[in-house]
Amino acid sequence: MAKLIAILNVVAWSGFWAFGYLALTTNPDAAGRMVIAVALAAVGAAVGLWAWFWIVRHSEEIGYAPAPRRARPVEGEDAAG
Repeated sequence: MAKLIAILNVVAWSGFWAFGYLALTTNPDAAGRMVIAVALAAVGAAVGLWAWFWIVRHSEEIGYAPAPRRARPVEGEDAAG
């Protein structure tokens, strides 16, 4: 499953960059094409971020990457600070 998500991550970011480039370089007179390219770039970015966060969480769970260090609460304080 992790390899499938990693492949999805690469494809999604490739789509983001490709359609983002098309959105930025499209003739301003072709507004319909620009809107579609921006929408596809946004979908690519959203899927890419989701897949990247999934991979990070998965790598921490299996021990491949160390879990982030968290600050310890000061003694006597509650969680709200």
